[in-house]
Amino acid sequence: MKDTPSPEHPLRIGTRGSPLALAQAHETRDRLSAAFELSPEAFEIVVIKTTGDDKFLIDADKPLKELGGKGLFTREIEDALLAGGIDIAVHSMKDMPVDQPDGLVIDCNLHREDVRDAFVTLEGITLADLPDGAVVGTSSLRRRAQLAHRRPDLRLVEFRGNVQTRMKKLGDGAAAATFLAMAGLNRLSMDNVPRHAMAPEDMLPAVAQGTIGIERRADDARAAEMLEAIHHRPTGVRLLAERAYLAKLDGSCETPIAGLAELHHGTVHLRGEILRPDGSEVLTEEASAPVEDAEELGEALAGRLLARAPADFFDWRAA
Repeated sequence: MKDTPSPEHPLRIGTRGSPLALAQAHETRDRLSAAFELSPEAFEIVVIKTTGDDKFLIDADKPLKELGGKGLFTREIEDALLAGGIDIAVHSMKDMPVDQPDGLVIDCNLHREDVRDAFVTLEGITLADLPDGAVVGTSSLRRRAQLAHRRPDLRLVEFRGNVQTRMKKLGDGAAAATFLAMAGLNRLSMDNVPRHAMAPEDMLPAVAQGTIGIERRADDARAAEMLEAIHHRPTGVRLLAERAYLAKLDGSCETPIAGLAELHHGTVHLRGEILRPDGSEVLTEEASAPVEDAEELGEALAGRLLARAPADFFDWRAA
């Protein structure tokens, strides 16, 4: 390989500075190190503060849609990538907009972690055990809508922050329960957090939940060669279907959308769900196709849901 990374000229890996983001960056570095038999010193992890990091500290109780959407957590990282300040960028694919800046591509995904949502309480009880009128904190429009549909008796409040912050809020009595992603808890080895994994049949996860994506410059041949070596193709096929589905639905932080693709013997099976923000109506569809038609499957499933949805279906102001 031309221009092999070395301690003197390391491959620079851009990431946010949260504990989960750093864990994902270290996993990427370790996989590249093993694939090319390079020392960890041949890679440099570059922490980049994003606009979203600051806004979340200042406006901790505002929904993400009011702060500017998912791009708040990627803009500065992608600017650094385009400017050559870093060589690759590591992202949680669940948080990535479906459109990327010109000149950048994401064609590498690591092996997908647990896709399920984790229902978290201090007592370790289940959602079914939660008493009527209990307060549940979450910043996810999808989770709020799904919960409002399933348990309209509960009171839902805005709830953000890392795992430690959310557990402290529970301890302070701000809510009786919250949701986290099983993937994040697993990657942080946080076995001490009491949780119950929600089966996808009960709470369909966000598109791309549990998946790490690695972004590069489109014209960077060295990065392309290195990332190809650690790309997990089955995960890539699943993401192709899910993100095509999301793109067709014009998904954003303002739209409660869930979706999950799974592979079975050369076939990709996709389940999709869209909800009114107040949980009053849920539309679901599912279909299968050969893996080579994953993208077309996602677009077709989204089209079927859109054909059934009234024009104001995603109007968050009605919630």
